Amino acid sequence: MLDISPRKVAQVVLMGRELGRAERELRGFFESLNEEEMVSLVAIMWVGRESFDADDINEALRTAREERTAPSADYLLGTPHLSDHLENGMDALGVSLMDDEDDLLSGH
Repeated sequence: MLDISPRKVAQVVLMGRELGRAERELRGFFESLNEEEMVSLVAIMWVGRESFDADDINEALRTAREERTAPSADYLLGTPHLSDHLENGMDALGVSLMDDEDDLLSGH
C-alpha cells in the first residue's frame, strides 16, 4: 500500500515540528526520497487532513501521483500543520509513529 516506512514518516514529522530551523534539513531529506515515497507522504498528509478517508488510501495515492503540479517537497513544506496531518494520517491508517519518533529522538 504505502511506499514509505513509518520511520521515514516519523523523521519528517520530527523535522516538520522544527521547520523554522530545520527546513533545509527537511528539504534535503525530501531530496533523498524516491518519487513513490514522496507520493506516499502526500497521500498520508491528505488522509490526515481528512481530504481522503483512510479506506480511500489507494485513491489518494493515485491522485497524488497523477495530479502533481508542483514539486512534492515544495507542496509539503508549504502545508500548514504538516507534522500533525502526517501523524493523523498514519493513525487513521492504523500505524503509530510513537515508537519510531521515540527511537529517533533518543538517537537509535
